[in-house]
Amino acid sequence: MKQTTLYGLTKCSTCVKARDWLTEHGVAHAFVDYRDDPVPAGTLTSWAGKVGGWEKLVNRASMTWRNLPEARKTAQTDAEWTALIAEFPALVRRPVTVTPDGEVSVGFSEKRYGERFA
Repeated sequence: MKQTTLYGLTKCSTCVKARDWLTEHGVAHAFVDYRDDPVPAGTLTSWAGKVGGWEKLVNRASMTWRNLPEARKTAQTDAEWTALIAEFPALVRRPVTVTPDGEVSVGFSEKRYGERFA
C-alpha cells in the first residue's frame, strides 16, 4: 500500500505540525527532508503544474527569497526554477504533501488536512 509522503525540512515548525497531525489521526506517511534528499527537477516541475505554477510552489515571502539578489528572482522557465531550487531548497513552500492518488498540495492547516484525510 502506498502512503502519503511529506516533503520539507526536518526543523521546519510547519512540517513538524503536519507530521504530528498525520500521526495523531492515524494517517500512514513518510517524510523526506529535501535538503538531505533533493527532489528531482522533473518532480518539482510536476508539483508546480499540480499546485498552480511556480508562484504557488515557491515561497516568495521567505527569508531565502528575500535575500536573493534581484537578478536571481527572474526565473521564467522550468529549468531556471529547478536550478534555483536545487541551489536553495528552502524556497519550496512547506510541507509539500503528496497522497497515494498523486494529489499534491503545499502548506498545512488543520482544516484542510481534516477535509483531505477525512
